[in-house]
Amino acid sequence: MANTETVYLRKKINLLGSVCIIVGSVVGSGIFIAPKGVLKNSGNVGMSLIIWMATGIFSIFGALCYAELGTSIKKSGGHYIYLLETLGPLPAFLRLWVEFIMVRPAASSVVALAFGRYIVEPFFSPCPVPEVLVKMVSIMGVSFVVALNCWSVNWSTRLQIALTIVKIGALVLIIVPGMIKLSSGHTENFHKAFDTSSLTLDKLPLAFYAGLYAYAGWFVLNFATEEIVNPKRNIPLSIILSMLTVIVAYLLTNISYYTLMTSQDVLESNAVAVTFADRALQGFSSVIPILVAASCLGSLMGGCFASPRMLFSGSREGQWPVLFAMIHIRRHTPLPAVLILYPVMVFMILVGELFGLMHFYSFPRWLFIGLTTMGLMIHRYQNPDLPRPFKVHLFVPAVFTVVCFFIVGMSLYSDPVNTGISFALTLTGVPVYFLVVQKQRLPLCFIRAFYTLTTKLQILMEVVPQEVQTY
Repeated sequence: MANTETVYLRKKINLLGSVCIIVGSVVGSGIFIAPKGVLKNSGNVGMSLIIWMATGIFSIFGALCYAELGTSIKKSGGHYIYLLETLGPLPAFLRLWVEFIMVRPAASSVVALAFGRYIVEPFFSPCPVPEVLVKMVSIMGVSFVVALNCWSVNWSTRLQIALTIVKIGALVLIIVPGMIKLSSGHTENFHKAFDTSSLTLDKLPLAFYAGLYAYAGWFVLNFATEEIVNPKRNIPLSIILSMLTVIVAYLLTNISYYTLMTSQDVLESNAVAVTFADRALQGFSSVIPILVAASCLGSLMGGCFASPRMLFSGSREGQWPVLFAMIHIRRHTPLPAVLILYPVMVFMILVGELFGLMHFYSFPRWLFIGLTTMGLMIHRYQNPDLPRPFKVHLFVPAVFTVVCFFIVGMSLYSDPVNTGISFALTLTGVPVYFLVVQKQRLPLCFIRAFYTLTTKLQILMEVVPQEVQTY
C-alpha cells in the first residue's frame, strides 16, 4: 500500500489541470510567431486563413487518435510508449533519441527565444533588439521552468493554470479590437484575399508546418497518463474541449491581425502581436508583450513537464539509462529526466535561429506522430478485444497518417537542408540502439564505470526508482 512517504508519481492532475496543460502548451509563441510563417509560405491572406482552419482540423484528428491511445494504453510516455506497444522497440527508441537530441531542445528553444524577444523588444523599439540579450533572457526563462518542474508537480500545475488564464486574456485583447473594426466595415485588407500571384505550391508544406507548430502541444497530456485523475474520462474530454477552444481563438486572432494590418505589415514584423498592439491598443500596447511572454512561458512549462515523462518511461522500459527512471524522494518529481534536457536546450538557444529551428525539428516530430497513428490502426487489428473506453472511426487515423507522411515527404523537397539534417540525426539513433540498447556490446570497464557514476548521481540528487506500479 502506498503512503505519503512512498516514492512514485502521484495522480494530481484533474480535468481543469488537464485542460490547462493542453491549452497552456498549445497557445504559446505559435499564434504570435506563426502568422508570419503561414502567410509567407501560403502566398495570400485567404489561403493563410484556410491553412489555419485546415491545420486545426488536422490537429483535432491527431488529438482524437491520441485520446484513444491514452485510454487503451495506460502507461505514461506519449509517442514513445505507443510506438513501443504498436510498432516495436526500434521505432520507439528512435523517437526517444530524437526527443532528447533534437525535438524537445529545438521546440523549447523556439518558445524561449520568442519569450526573450517579447520581453526585450519593448525596451528597444523602434531600434533592433540585441540578439545576445534576447538569448540571455531566453536562457533565464528556461532555467526558471526547469527549476520549477524539478521542485513540484503541484506548483507546476498551478502556475500552468494561472498562465493559461493570462494567455486567454492576451488573445481576447487582440480579438476584441479586431472584431470591432471588422464590424464597422474595415474590410479593405481582405480585398484580393486570394490573389494567386505570389502563391507557390512547393512552399505550402512549410506553411502547414508553421500552422501545425502553432497547434502543437495537443499530445502533451498523454506523456503523463499515470498522473491524471480518472484518465478514461478526463483525457478525451480535456482534449476535445481544449482543441475546440484553441481553433476558434486562433481563427479570430488571425482575422483580427489582418483587419488592422496589411499582409506586408505582417511579413515585415518580427513580433506580430506587438505591431498589432501599437496600432490597435495605444493605451495598452505595453501590456501585450508582457502577456505574450507569459503565454510563451506557459508553453515552455508544458513542454518541460511532458518530455521528461517520455525519458522516464523509456528508462523504465530499459531503453534509456536507469537513472532517468528515478524520482526525488521528497519532491516526487522525475528530477534526472528534467535536468538532462536543460544543457541541450541552452545549447540550442545559443546557436539557433527561430524559424530555422522550427523547420529543423518539425520533420522528426511529424514523421513519428504519423508512425504512431499508423500504429494505432495496427494495434486495433492485433488486439481487437482490448477495452477501448474512447474509440475513433478508422477514417480519422487513416487520413491523419496519410497527411503526415505527405507533409513530411514534401518538406524534404521544400526545405532539403534542415529536413535532411534532421533525417540524418534521426538515423544516428540506429547504431546507438544496436550497440547499446538491444544488446549490451560495451566493454565491461565502461559498464562498471557507468554503474559507479549512476550510483553517485543517485546519491547526489536523492532519487530512487518508483516504489509503486502506477499503470
